[in-house]
Amino acid sequence: MMAFWLIAGATGFLALVTLLPLCRYEAWWIRGQDFPRLQYATAALVLLALQLSLLPFSSARTWGLVIVTLACGVYQAWWIWPYTRLKKPEVIGVGGGTRSGDSVRILGSNVLMSNRNADALLKLVRDEAPDVLIAVETDDWWQARLDELEADYPHTLKCPLSNLYGMHLYSKLPLHDAQLQFLVEPDIPSMHALLELRSGRRIKLHCVHPRPPSPTENPVSTERDAELIALAKSIADAPDDAPPVIVAGDLNDVAWSATTRLFRKISGLLDPRVGRGMYNTYHTAWPLLRWPLDHLFHSGHFGLVQLRRLPNIGSDHFPILMELAFDERLEQRQQGLEPDAADEGWAAEKTSAEGVSGADVHTPGGR
Repeated sequence: MMAFWLIAGATGFLALVTLLPLCRYEAWWIRGQDFPRLQYATAALVLLALQLSLLPFSSARTWGLVIVTLACGVYQAWWIWPYTRLKKPEVIGVGGGTRSGDSVRILGSNVLMSNRNADALLKLVRDEAPDVLIAVETDDWWQARLDELEADYPHTLKCPLSNLYGMHLYSKLPLHDAQLQFLVEPDIPSMHALLELRSGRRIKLHCVHPRPPSPTENPVSTERDAELIALAKSIADAPDDAPPVIVAGDLNDVAWSATTRLFRKISGLLDPRVGRGMYNTYHTAWPLLRWPLDHLFHSGHFGLVQLRRLPNIGSDHFPILMELAFDERLEQRQQGLEPDAADEGWAAEKTSAEGVSGADVHTPGGR
C-alpha cells in the first residue's frame, strides 16, 4: 500500500508539472517547467517501469496511473523530439569552402561575469578562428582581456555592464549601421548591425540576451518574451528583398519552449539544431540538468557548414560555434514553423504588455 501511494504521489507531481505550462500565466515557476522536458520524459519512463513492476495488474488504479504517466511522457517527448536525429533536419547541410566568401563563422559565449579564466576563451577564439565573437555577461574586466583580440577583430561594439548583462561583439568582418539598444529594460542591451561578408554581401546580425524569469531576476517572463517577439516582428515586417538574417545570443529560454517556438513562427527563422541534437549549453557543472539556452537562428538563405558545442571555459555555459554558408537557392527548399492567427494574436499580446513593437528594433541598413 505504501508503494502505491508513493508512486501515486510521484505520478500526480508529474501530471502537475506537465499541465502547468499549458496555461499562459507568465510566472517564473510556471514558465520554468518548459525547461526540464527531457528530464520529465525520462522520469515518466522510470515511473512507468515502477508502476508495471511493483503494482498489481488487476487493479484499475494501477492502470489509471499507467495511463496518466504514459500520457505525460508522450507529451513531454513531443516537445523535445525535433531536437533529436529522429526528425529530418530543418537546415540543409552544405560543404565548407565552396563559397568561402559567402560563409560566416560565429562563436557565442556566455562567459559568466565572475569567471576569471579569460585565457581559456582567448585560446578558443584563436584555435577556432571565428569571424565573429559574441560574448555576454561581460564587464569592464572582461573587456580589458577581450580587447587583446582587436588586432584580428578590429570591428567592435561594446557594452560592459556589472549586472550580468554586458555584451561585446568582436568581428573580423566590417560592421555597418551598428547600434546598441535597450529595447525593453533600461539595463538589458541588444546589438544590431549589418555584417559584411568577404564577398561583399551584407547580412543582418541581431545579438540578444534578455533577462530570464526567475526568483532572483524577473518574477515573470513578460520582459523576455516582449523583447524576443518584438525582434521577431521586426524581422517578419522586413521587405522581401531585405538582407539575410542571423539572430544569436543567450535567450534564457530553451529551444522547445512555447515562447521560442512563437519567436520562430513570427520571425520565420530556422533552427539548425532541429534534426541534429539539443546542443545543451547550460549548466556545465550539472550533466543531468542541461538545456539549450544559447541560440543561433537564421533565415532560409543559409546552409549549415558546422554546428558544435565547444569545451568549457570556466563558465556555467559552454560556448557554441556555428558556421553558415549563403546560397540563395536554399531559401525555396527550407521552411521553418508557420504562424496562425492565434500565434499572431498571442505575439501582439506579448509586445503590447511592455509597450514595444517591431518598429522599435533597429533595422540595420533600413527597411
